[in-house]
Amino acid sequence: MDKILVTGGLGFIGSHTVVELQNEGYEVVIIDDLSNSSIDVLDGITAITGKMPTFEKIDLKNKLDVENFFQRHSDVKGVIHFAASKAVGESVKEPLLYYENNISTLVYILKELKKLPEASFIFSSSCTVYGQADELPITENAPVKQAESPYGNTKQIGEEIISDTCKVTPSLKAIALRYFNPVGAHESVEIGELPIGVPQNLVPFITQTAIGLREQLSVFGDDYPTPDGTCIRDYIHVVDLAKAHVIALGRLLNNKNKENYETFNLGTGTGSSVLEVVQAFEKVSGEKLNYKIVDRREGDIISAYADTKKANEELGWKTELSLDDAMRSAWKWEQKVRSK
Repeated sequence: MDKILVTGGLGFIGSHTVVELQNEGYEVVIIDDLSNSSIDVLDGITAITGKMPTFEKIDLKNKLDVENFFQRHSDVKGVIHFAASKAVGESVKEPLLYYENNISTLVYILKELKKLPEASFIFSSSCTVYGQADELPITENAPVKQAESPYGNTKQIGEEIISDTCKVTPSLKAIALRYFNPVGAHESVEIGELPIGVPQNLVPFITQTAIGLREQLSVFGDDYPTPDGTCIRDYIHVVDLAKAHVIALGRLLNNKNKENYETFNLGTGTGSSVLEVVQAFEKVSGEKLNYKIVDRREGDIISAYADTKKANEELGWKTELSLDDAMRSAWKWEQKVRSK
């Protein structure tokens, strides 16, 4: 089977995608600088699939190291590019760190792919490119709004760089996958979300609060124009998300793409409020969560959920796992991590 490079392949979404790629028979090479991940994740991937992927610790900001990698692996047929910094708040405080890490690394990889006779590229993008959309659910044709943060801006700029490169590079085919909110863990509980420091995302903060690592969950605002007053997001199980990457990659490798640059939303098509996520967790875990309503958080949009029609019809992909499934697996993962 084809050799596929997965950058950031020991991260949350990356590791789950590596599992699905290996389950489909692909030969996987992981690049990760371990700045926001753990080498132990390799063991989890191997435990699930029975095969250890090739791993190289490389900082993709080092252009020469990127060039050397592609010289050694000139038979790479596709790249799934996850490696990026992703904390919205941190990006506001450290914009240059985000522009260097998220933009320069993308440019260096695309420069190497241009040299190959043909290459397929999957980009880890985000629904943040839409901002507060004018209409819900959000389709791929929704206008890309001015970014709310340097992180969001790197995803917009990244998409523009890929689109511009594809226009002048017929040998390159690319898909940008715009994720909504990935949650959950693999059912084996061998891999899951491992935030370093204080979690930036809702679900790990919920599980860490339930297990006693955090004193209290802050719910930012209950006066939004939504049914229960809290923000609404589209929470997609990470395994469903990972499978979409494998399908999108296959679309490019088998020349099923309609253009050499395409975009797809990846979500469930259903919005869940913060309080609904809390209630789902309490239901599947049997734990009562200590949470408190606090003031709104700057930069939070009211509501965002995907129109998944394009991904459903063109990719032949749809989600199979529920919010309850995600919360159940996230809780099992949290319990396993804390029992070590």
